[in-house]
Amino acid sequence: MNIMKQLLISTLLVFGLSMNVSAQRRPPAPPHPSKNELVNSKMQELTKKYNTEKKLILNHPLATKQMKRDQMKALNKRYETEKRLLQKVK
Repeated sequence: MNIMKQLLISTLLVFGLSMNVSAQRRPPAPPHPSKNELVNSKMQELTKKYNTEKKLILNHPLATKQMKRDQMKALNKRYETEKRLLQKVK
């Protein structure tokens, strides 16, 4: 009777410890995006940023036409250089 009791206790102890160890395993790491996916997402962010800045410049109530033209020229130049850099990475 005593041996059976010890066997039951040791079995439950081992089973409990193994459950605890298996519960502590880390979940699998999420897959990393590919280089093309990263470049495409950056390109979308860049386009979205360009469109919002363009809208802000064109709808500014106090800016003159010349000021808007100069700001748009600078924005277009910056957008083209950033776009070119992203395409180079691709």
